[in-house]
Amino acid sequence: MTPGGVAAVKPGFSLAADAPEAERRLALARWLGHRDNPLTARVLVNRVWQWHFGQGLVSTPSDFGYSGSPPTHPELLDWLADEFVRSGWRIKTLHRLIVLSATYRQSGRLDAKAMSVDRLNRFLWRMAPRRIEAEELRDSLLAVNGRLDRRMGGPGYFLWEKSYNYVYEYRPRKKFYPDDYRRMVYETKIRSQHDATFGVFDCPDASMVRPKRTVSVTVLQALNLLNAEFMVDQAEAFAERLKREAGADVERQVERAFRLALGREPSEREAKASAAVVREHGLSTLCRALFNTNEFLYVD
Repeated sequence: MTPGGVAAVKPGFSLAADAPEAERRLALARWLGHRDNPLTARVLVNRVWQWHFGQGLVSTPSDFGYSGSPPTHPELLDWLADEFVRSGWRIKTLHRLIVLSATYRQSGRLDAKAMSVDRLNRFLWRMAPRRIEAEELRDSLLAVNGRLDRRMGGPGYFLWEKSYNYVYEYRPRKKFYPDDYRRMVYETKIRSQHDATFGVFDCPDASMVRPKRTVSVTVLQALNLLNAEFMVDQAEAFAERLKREAGADVERQVERAFRLALGREPSEREAKASAAVVREHGLSTLCRALFNTNEFLYVD
């Protein structure tokens, strides 16, 4: 075999069998980014679309071949790829183009006729609700209760207690401190281990490469959000923040809790029921309940 490009993707290229490593790498880079090679731009545009909408125009983002799925909107995929290349391969420009589109800005209202034709919303007739991912969920909890460490860069945090008995063993830590409240992107990942609280929220196994995450709804997710020691601790921290900012008045605490957690004022019925919960079960119980609402867990 001699070095060269995939023949089906134009323009092809070939090199001498004894071509040096640097020359091979440069030829590959030029082939991937060539103006006449549509595949690279299509794949990247599809990935960005998937991040915004939850699914790509091609639902198999790592397979654009015969065994993959055809695009739902082939003309749109080609147009976006062409615009991406024309902009100088600027991803920020691509993001702006997508989020300012009418498709991205449409409501999540249900339409019975559209639902009967396209139940999976593959043709994007509405903005479907999306549950936030594990990293977003943890960071949101810490942001709401005021503990999130927003520092950029530097060493990450470690979720595990490590012991050595011929092989390394990892046990979930029980206590966390301010240095552990960085954004989840700074978590030191152990390939063989899942986060004790958020691992059930479809975090992929770090020993495998996946083009997209599955989205599941399980009993373990609800139990973790309600009873995990980490969740109890974060709810108590949220309650302490409410007491500092709203004082001892229960109604003001409830109003501030809804504003911070859900971004809105409570309705009259919600305010009355929440105040009753606070008086009977304590403020941290209400905080834990708000962390478990669909309104907190889903982007709609």
